[in-house]
Amino acid sequence: MSRVNQFLCVLALIWLALPAIAQDLSGLARVDPDQSLLVDQGEETILDLHLSQGVPYRFFSLEDPDRLVIDFREADWDGLDAHAFNRSERVEAVRFGGFRPGWSRMVFDLSQPMKVRQSDMRIDRVNSAAHLRLHFAPVTREQFSRLSTTPDTPDWGVAAPSPPAVDADGRVVVVLDPGHGGIDPGAMRDGHTEKDLMLTFARELREALLRVDGIEVVLTRDSDVFVSLERRVAIAHQAGAHLFLSLHADALSEGQATGATVHTLSDQASDQASALLAERHNRADILAGIDLTGTDDTVADILMDLARVETQPRAEQLSEALIDALRSAGAPLNRRPYRSAAFSVLKAADIPSVLLEIGFMSSERDLTNVTDREWRRQMAEALRDGIQAWIIMDASLRALVRQ
Repeated sequence: MSRVNQFLCVLALIWLALPAIAQDLSGLARVDPDQSLLVDQGEETILDLHLSQGVPYRFFSLEDPDRLVIDFREADWDGLDAHAFNRSERVEAVRFGGFRPGWSRMVFDLSQPMKVRQSDMRIDRVNSAAHLRLHFAPVTREQFSRLSTTPDTPDWGVAAPSPPAVDADGRVVVVLDPGHGGIDPGAMRDGHTEKDLMLTFARELREALLRVDGIEVVLTRDSDVFVSLERRVAIAHQAGAHLFLSLHADALSEGQATGATVHTLSDQASDQASALLAERHNRADILAGIDLTGTDDTVADILMDLARVETQPRAEQLSEALIDALRSAGAPLNRRPYRSAAFSVLKAADIPSVLLEIGFMSSERDLTNVTDREWRRQMAEALRDGIQAWIIMDASLRALVRQ
């Protein structure tokens, strides 16, 4: 039995011994930011996390980069400031947020290899409040490598919900992919997060598309939850997608990126900015504590898949249709609106897939636009028109190919 499973078994026995509070473990736990702290004490680093109630939890470590990860039942993080909370010099950064429906995750970026030497959750019998304390202790590189492994059940037995069944007979299935989510906020500026803005925009675009007869729409996420890159592609396949559109509004610290850009998949980036964007997007899984070992090989294999001989030109035509529609609607476009790079989320070999940066939050003008409801409505209608134009063109071209 693995160390994680042994721990969970022990925790289960504790719950059975405390029937008075076991029932409360299914509710939402609120984090007390005033009492919670991560601090170095001698050779150890101590995590004190105070919660409104006891919750199931587990922990594990991952390499490249070195991280400690804690999963537990969904928590309300309101008021917890990651920078004020983290006073450790051995932990470079801390992230927390939703990971799966009903479950949360904390990720600790380590400046040196460490393990959880001791863990303890004490629950107050009077008010059910809980105090989780973990002791992080330094270990050698060899020890850390031996301990670091993805758990047998990476999703902790809680799979992301499957997309709704779609009757694709005579209909076109459009999969919209709101970027980021949950523990991964994406770009942030002036109180706005990319994950929230793109979820709002995806819902608005869905409404615009559903007004077109013959189009079905599936979202890779319809709430503030984390969805891995692999899962996003899997949802598109399960839905029988005819096209996949990933929605983003990133930020670039270097240069003055402004205006919408549409990206397709390529093993070689068309420019440095696209390479940087692909690197940022592809790191989303790593930041959320997911082991991506072998992903580069998988992407390389898919890039060489013969299926893309047909799919790639269709994705490029979709990009052109979207750019033409945005231009006709007067949307601000980047001076080079069509670009390409190795975005992992676009790797489905059999589905025309593009990634749209509707604007850049690092641009004052773009941020003003993206946060304006009327502007988003106009962009949603423009994208709807572009998708319609592509559907008609693609059907005509494929008919000619069959002849």
